[in-house]
Amino acid sequence: MKTVDTILLGTLIAITLACGYSSKNYSNGTSMPAIANLSPGSVSAGDPAFMLTVNGSNFASKAVVNWNNAVQATSFVNSGQLTIAVPAAAVANAGTVKITVTNPAVTGSGMYGGSPAQTSAALNFTVQ
Repeated sequence: MKTVDTILLGTLIAITLACGYSSKNYSNGTSMPAIANLSPGSVSAGDPAFMLTVNGSNFASKAVVNWNNAVQATSFVNSGQLTIAVPAAAVANAGTVKITVTNPAVTGSGMYGGSPAQTSAALNFTVQ
C-alpha cells in the first residue's frame, strides 16, 4: 500500500510540474504598447483623407489608436504596426494631435487574474 501511495504522489508531482504550476511567470497577458514613429509624420492643414501607420511594439491584436484621446477604428497589421483612416475633417486646421495606442483589458481568473487596459506614451502628430 505504501508503494502505491508513493507512486501516486510521484505521479501527482510530475503532472503538476508538467502543467507549469511551479513556474514563476507572473505575466498577466499584456505588455505596455510603445510607439516608435508615425507615417506620415505630419500633414498640411486642409490635406485630403489619408492612412496613418503607427509603428512600435507590443500591440495586442485588439489594440486601438487614439487620436487626441478619441478611439479610432483600428486595423491590426502585426504586433509592431497598426493603421487608421484619418478623415480630411480631422486635419482641416493646423495643430498638434496626441497619438496613443491602448491595449485592451484582459479578463482572467485563477492565480494571476486579468490585466487592466494599458496605454502607450503619447507621440505628437503635427498638422501644419
